[in-house]
Amino acid sequence: MKERVKETFNQLAKVYEHSVDTVSLYNSEYERPAMLEQLPQYLYDKSILDAGCAAGWYTLQFINRGANVVATDISPEMVNATKRRVGEKAEIQCLDLAAELPFEDNTFDIIVSSLTLHYLKKWDNTFSEFQRILKPKGILLFSVHHPFTDIKLPHNANYFSTELIIDKWNKEGKLYEVPFYRRPLSEIINQTQKYFSIEKVTEPQPTLKFKDQSPERYNILMKDPQFLIIKALLK
Repeated sequence: MKERVKETFNQLAKVYEHSVDTVSLYNSEYERPAMLEQLPQYLYDKSILDAGCAAGWYTLQFINRGANVVATDISPEMVNATKRRVGEKAEIQCLDLAAELPFEDNTFDIIVSSLTLHYLKKWDNTFSEFQRILKPKGILLFSVHHPFTDIKLPHNANYFSTELIIDKWNKEGKLYEVPFYRRPLSEIINQTQKYFSIEKVTEPQPTLKFKDQSPERYNILMKDPQFLIIKALLK
C-alpha cells in the first residue's frame, strides 16, 4: 500500500504543483480556509511540522505567517515540488509517517496534517510519534475524508471496519486510481482521544466564492460534507 500511494502521488505531483492550488475549489475554497481558521494569523517563533506537505501550499502559508517549518511527504516528487515552491525557507524531508520520525522529543509547537492520514491503515504509531515530538500544550490539526461520504464509495461496505478504497480521480483529462482507507467516525475520534485531547471538530462548509463558481457542487457539500477537521491538544 505504501509504495502504491507513493507512486500515485509521484504521478500527481505536477498536477498539485501547477493546478490544484488554483483550480480545485475543494482545496482552495473548502478545506484550506477551514484549516487555517484554526491557527493564529501570526506564527512567529513557532515550529511547525507540515506532515504530508504534498506540493507545499501549506508550507508556504506557514512560512509567510512567520513559522519555522519542517515539511515532509512520502512522495519524492511532491518533496521536489515543495522545494521548488519554498526553496531554502523550510527544511523538507521525504519520509513515511507510519514509521519512527527522525525528530527529537518536544520539537514542534504545531503539527498540521492536511488530507493525509487516510492513506495510513493504522494511526497508533503515527499518533504516538506525534505525541512524542510535540511540545507541552502542542497542537495537532488534521483533516481527513468524512466517513459519511466515504461509506458511499464501495459496494457492500462495512461501516464499522477500516477498509481499503480505490477511488478514481480525473485530473486534467487523465484518470488516476487513488488508494486510501475509510474508517468509522468513532475510530477517528477514539484514536485521536487516545493520544490527545480534542478541542474542536469541524465539518467545513464551502465558501461563498465556491458557491458563486460552482453552485451545484456547493449545494451537494452543504448536504453531504466531504472532509472532517480535528484540532487536538497534547494531553
